[in-house]
Amino acid sequence: MSQLNDYQVIIKPIITEKSTDAADESKYTFEVDARANKLQIAEAVAYIFDVDVVKVNVMNRIPKFGTWGRKRVQRKSASKKAIVTLLPGQRIDAFGV
Repeated sequence: MSQLNDYQVIIKPIITEKSTDAADESKYTFEVDARANKLQIAEAVAYIFDVDVVKVNVMNRIPKFGTWGRKRVQRKSASKKAIVTLLPGQRIDAFGV
């Protein structure tokens, strides 16, 4: 298994209305590499954004399928999402909250 560095673990921040509201409570949502575990995610966020991570929740999103004519095609690929909780009072400015 190849070792992921911190910049390969975090793919992109997920910015939606719900995640923006959660950012007020120091909870930030990221799309992460499917091979990453909670410890790697916590270390990557702490290193990249220079914050203290308290907790990491992870969700595997299953692929979504649809039809194109008679064929069943994949519309959305599988991915992994992480919600990272920081110490109270700390912020990540990339979310613009």
